Amino acid sequence: MNIPKDVLGLAGIFAVSGTIHLVKPEVFEPIVPAFIPAREAVHASGVVELVCAAGLMSPRTRGIAGWASVALLAGVFPANVKMAKDARRSKKPAYRYGTIARLPLQVPMIRSALKAARAS
Repeated sequence: MNIPKDVLGLAGIFAVSGTIHLVKPEVFEPIVPAFIPAREAVHASGVVELVCAAGLMSPRTRGIAGWASVALLAGVFPANVKMAKDARRSKKPAYRYGTIARLPLQVPMIRSALKAARAS
């Protein structure tokens, strides 16, 4: 199976993150807007991440999974910004800096997703 390394990395990130969404949803619930049922939204986004991860692994589904990954990353970016803003109050420096550092990492992740989408 010939999977570009960056696409494989993106699938791995989605697999880990999707699993965390399902196993420890309380980590992500505070960043869900109040008008959305938090637990359900976190579980749903975790499932979508796992589906995207699986789809990126197969040449037959990589294109649609790439476009779905772009949509997912764009859709959750505001929540990631909110998480970084909220983390400023945290007493844990690694968490504070980690939430900020992950924001620019969205760019190469979207680039990898677009690469997967366009390769089909």
